[in-house]
Order: sequence, then structure tokens, then C-alpha cells
Amino acid sequence: MRIDSGADRTMIETLRGGTGRRGAWLKLLSEVVALGGPDVEFLRHSERPWSSATFTGARHVIALAFTGRIAVDCGEQFIAALPDHEFTLPGQLVAEATIAAVEYENGPEPRMTVEAELLLLEDC
Repeated sequence: MRIDSGADRTMIETLRGGTGRRGAWLKLLSEVVALGGPDVEFLRHSERPWSSATFTGARHVIALAFTGRIAVDCGEQFIAALPDHEFTLPGQLVAEATIAAVEYENGPEPRMTVEAELLLLEDC
């Protein structure tokens, strides 16, 4: 196996937003998880390109879980706050932030799973 540390550094910089179009996702995830509160559990993230006649960007789907009564309360606050949250993503504009799905599970500890969809546009 051959390891190219220069290529690895470039990939890491891209993921952190240093270069390339796909770098905004890491900052986006950080802000979404912070908005979810201290007990949020990150489940998954997906991204797909998006464009219109005048804009380009990407649609992101982020799934989070909130386990326990206090965490579920934080999840409810997350649902209320997400659509109006002001994101600070250099070179990006969050054009749309919606809750696509919410699932509740009853048991010894209540659990809520939230799926959020965000449309990021490249800021010209």
C-alpha cells in the first residue's frame, strides 16, 4: 500500500473548507450539532449537488437522535429553531432549512430522531 501524505493533507483541507466546493459540509454539521444541544447524537449526513438557472449549491440531509427526556426537549427546541437559525458559513448561504421527518420512540428512555434538510447556495 502506498500512502501519499500530500494528497491526504489536500483532502483534509478540502473537507475542512480550505479548498473546493464540498468543504462547507463540515462547518454546517458543526453548527447543526451545536444547535441540537449537548445530548444530540449525530446519525448520518448526505449531500447532493443542486442547481438552478442562476444558483449552484448542494442539498444536505442530516439525521440526529435525541435520547432521554431532557434530550427530547432539546430536540423540540432544535425543531423550532432550525428554520430561522442564522448560519455562518463562509462563501455559502443557507437558502432553506426544514425538518423533513420526526420519529418518536417510547420506551424506558424516550428517543426522537430528526431529519433536517438544508439547501446551501454558493455565495457569489
